[in-house]
Amino acid sequence: HVQLVESGGGSVQAGGSLKLSCTASGHTRNFYCMGWFRQAPGKEREGVAAIDSDGLRSYADSVKGRFTISKDNAKNTLYLQMNSLKPEDTGMYYCSDDPYSRRCTWRGNRLMYTYSGQGTQFTVS
Repeated sequence: HVQLVESGGGSVQAGGSLKLSCTASGHTRNFYCMGWFRQAPGKEREGVAAIDSDGLRSYADSVKGRFTISKDNAKNTLYLQMNSLKPEDTGMYYCSDDPYSRRCTWRGNRLMYTYSGQGTQFTVS
């Protein structure tokens, strides 16, 4: 059973940067899609970024050029570096994992996943 624990939330001013982390455990397969999705108050959940086991990255249009997803396999940790933050980036950010797929799947602006963490909140003001 995969477990995901996010950290790194908080408050930041517009234009600032923040880095989220997600520590994963319980992987038994060599391929996966891991990513981040977010949910803002009153808005639908939307995918933010994803990376598969071959290192292929994908991003929501709203964060391209500002956010970077990466993974440290030795530490089993997923990161999301967020720069040039905007107030509309505010929300609860969740780490996600699909350990059954070799490639990440997006359906519209939704990132498909099997497991997710409890989320970490941050606010851009």
